[in-house]
Amino acid sequence: MKKMVMFGVVTIIVAAVVATIVTVSVQAASTGADNQKIEAVSVINIGTNVSKIYGVLVFTQDCPEHPVLIKGRIEGLPPNTEHGFHVHESGDIRNTASPCVSTGGHFNPAKHDHAAPQDALRHVGDLGNIKADDTGIANIDISDSQISLCGQHSIIGRAVVVHEKKDDLGKGQSPDSKKTGNAGGRIGCGLIGIISPKSP
Repeated sequence: MKKMVMFGVVTIIVAAVVATIVTVSVQAASTGADNQKIEAVSVINIGTNVSKIYGVLVFTQDCPEHPVLIKGRIEGLPPNTEHGFHVHESGDIRNTASPCVSTGGHFNPAKHDHAAPQDALRHVGDLGNIKADDTGIANIDISDSQISLCGQHSIIGRAVVVHEKKDDLGKGQSPDSKKTGNAGGRIGCGLIGIISPKSP
């Protein structure tokens, strides 16, 4: 009889411990305790031989479920113009003749057509257009939920590319509309590198 009572007490204690662990885990998930803030940076100072584009962009995300915030500015653009702005698949900028060409195509792991940033089905790297003011400066303030700084859609080690023309967001009549948005050549680009968290 004593063994049965002790067994019953142990069972109750184990159940209580399991319930406590489950409760704590659910609370941690709901409060985002497992989130990790990641920051990255891209310096846009590589382009064609005639390009004088320069900029610094900072990417921030509370990984994994929050959007990526992109803030910064790009200068040296023609005044009052719009330019396609994308994340490309490769961070390889070793091509000395035209460094931005070696960054490959738009980052597109799901193989969708090119589209607008707000479209559900799009290249992950489709970030639309940036607009220069009358001094040739584009101030960047973007929030995007398809790119990421962690996981399968991470853009760390890839490249940001500024194009010579306005992106038609996949709405044009040319076959290239669904591939590149008819945004033209690449006039500036920069590698996306991690800032933090830093290794101990």
